[in-house]
Amino acid sequence: MTLSDEVTRVVTAALEPHDVSLYDLEMVGSVLRVSIDRPGGIDIDSVALVNKAISRALDAADPIPGAYTLEVSSPGLERTLRTTDHLTGAIGEKVRVKLNPGTGTERRLVGTLRRVDGDSITLETDEGAPMQVERTDIERVRTVFEWGPAPKPTGAKSGGRPTKEAHT
Repeated sequence: MTLSDEVTRVVTAALEPHDVSLYDLEMVGSVLRVSIDRPGGIDIDSVALVNKAISRALDAADPIPGAYTLEVSSPGLERTLRTTDHLTGAIGEKVRVKLNPGTGTERRLVGTLRRVDGDSITLETDEGAPMQVERTDIERVRTVFEWGPAPKPTGAKSGGRPTKEAHT
């Protein structure tokens, strides 16, 4: 069993009693980043509780040699899509794709993820044209969160104060 497999096993076991799932796990330098999720999303209290559970489990199993920092969080609104499951779960969503250097004229693509195959993904660009991208050409894929328009105030000018006409 590799280090990653052992860490994944320990972390997954620590999550089971808390009704959350492992979204992603990566070791970057001396930082172990654990992303957790559940239907309906994750709140800060759940992150704190799960952080303690993972920390205790890793301390007991000691699968990581040397010192490291544990970071536990939700995947966020703009989540990184690293696995086939991540990509498949994002079909129909708007994504931003960064290609590896030298793989095309444009390194950054934006479009709606329409299909995920073993070796490629298909995007529908904003112009409506489908584009197939080889997964070996992809450096990174992230979902794109788009804020909706701000609600317009009703019956008042900005700042919530009554209009001059309301005083007469």
